[in-house]
Amino acid sequence: MAYCRPPEDELLLPVRMLNEFAYCPRLAYLEWVQGEFTDSADTVEGRWQHRRVDQPRSHQGEKDGETETIQTTSVDLSAPGEGLVAKMDLLETTGTMVTPVDYKRGKRPHIAQGAWEPERVQLCAQGLILRENGFSCDEGVLYFSGSRERVRILFDDGLVSRTRELAAQMQTVMNSDSVPDPLPDSPKCPRCSLVGICLPDEVNFLQEAGGPYTVRPLAPLRDDALPLYVQKPGARLKKVGDTIQVFYDEERLAEARWLETSGIVLFGPVQVSTQIAQEAARRGIPITFLSTGGWFYGLLEGMPHKNVVLRRHQYAWAQDPKACLKLARRFVQAKIGNCRTMLRRNHPQAPPDLLDQMKEYAQRAAKAAGLPELLGLEGNAAHLYFGCFDGMLKNRDGFPFDFNGRNRRPPRDPVNALLSLSYSMLVREWTVALLATGFEPYLGFYHQVRHGRPALALDLMEEFRPLIADSVVLTAVNNGEVRRNDFIERMGSVSLTPEGRARFLAAFERRMNQEISHPVFKYSISYRRVLAVQARLLARHLCGEIPEYPLFVTR
Repeated sequence: MAYCRPPEDELLLPVRMLNEFAYCPRLAYLEWVQGEFTDSADTVEGRWQHRRVDQPRSHQGEKDGETETIQTTSVDLSAPGEGLVAKMDLLETTGTMVTPVDYKRGKRPHIAQGAWEPERVQLCAQGLILRENGFSCDEGVLYFSGSRERVRILFDDGLVSRTRELAAQMQTVMNSDSVPDPLPDSPKCPRCSLVGICLPDEVNFLQEAGGPYTVRPLAPLRDDALPLYVQKPGARLKKVGDTIQVFYDEERLAEARWLETSGIVLFGPVQVSTQIAQEAARRGIPITFLSTGGWFYGLLEGMPHKNVVLRRHQYAWAQDPKACLKLARRFVQAKIGNCRTMLRRNHPQAPPDLLDQMKEYAQRAAKAAGLPELLGLEGNAAHLYFGCFDGMLKNRDGFPFDFNGRNRRPPRDPVNALLSLSYSMLVREWTVALLATGFEPYLGFYHQVRHGRPALALDLMEEFRPLIADSVVLTAVNNGEVRRNDFIERMGSVSLTPEGRARFLAAFERRMNQEISHPVFKYSISYRRVLAVQARLLARHLCGEIPEYPLFVTR
């Protein structure tokens, strides 16, 4: 693919990104080119340590004889000749000499050079920018807040040469459509804030087809932020300080902190203030709109993801029938395999011949000659699966939940109403995961493009329908979390009462946060994080980093 050069002023390399490039080229590419970023304890602490130098100000410092030192914080300068731009923490000006001071979290490393190469290169780049702007600058200072020490770094010929060499390398890499390879088994990776996005061990493992790499557990394993569900008709959401408050008339129904909210999900006629919409967009928190019965209408989000390269690959794959078939085979193969597993786990008397037939369908799906054959195999397997679905349901209080096959639009019995709602919630989860990765969720490979249908979300949810959506329905019914009096029937259509829906959504959230052992990488991970990992692994496959999209098939 041809690379489209951005405007010239956007070609200037941020010095902070040069630091990242010296540390890990892949990290710099993900952050600057693809716009990926997520916080960790280290990044939050780093912002805290920078708080005093993030606001522009200037004041007189110490006076040495007749020479006075002027300190200026948060200075923006660029150097087109060097191809660099920087926001400098602190400049100390003494006479004609300017010394950049860069604040660092943690303690000073006790090494001969005084600091690690990324920090020295970043500081030297600031010196080069100052020189191009006419200032005298022969050295800089790294201030380590953890030990409260200043380390003097000389800008000698060797460091200047290395800084310019890395800047040239970075320009080449950043102008490429190919993300740099992950570091092999590096001790830097586990503490990196982007480890869950970069997936270094997972990519290396899949590149070598399960070779010598040990896949280390993702950290953190789970996210404490949860979706906020609002389903009362006429409710209003307001922003009050750092909280989201839900009102009905003048009564406050609920409150949630922004930091603890991963998404806002609205059922039916619920009102959202402009302040809520703006803050959600700023924080990257999607607002999802569903019908009163749970039909997924769409969502509101901030600016689109910067990963244009991924969308180019997605569009190219979608135009290739052979590539679409290759992916569709894997989606359907995994779905049938997981449906078979659900029957083996939950049906007290699953017919052996039926299980054998489903196993055969999964094997044939992996070799299907075309999409029509694949659709036929998926339909046949679904007929067998839902034909035995009632055998996985338990009678509660003498009232069985009768199930005589799948029906929808509208669902005509309680079990189908639960299945439809669960599938709608899973589509929402997948749409959010795909947007966060940089995909176009409406362009799929198996499901055909249709107005208003998130085809790629439907593709990727196939293997998770039985594991998440169907499992939630079985759990809610068999544990008595939803009962027969939780359903309303009108003109042949069945839907949940608000109270029943609240309990069902609680069961769905428990399943999404449940930790399981990843069938490929063997570490513990929640289902919600699994969706994010699978979305990023599909991106790695489309961009040519890994040879196959790894199936998520449990035993």
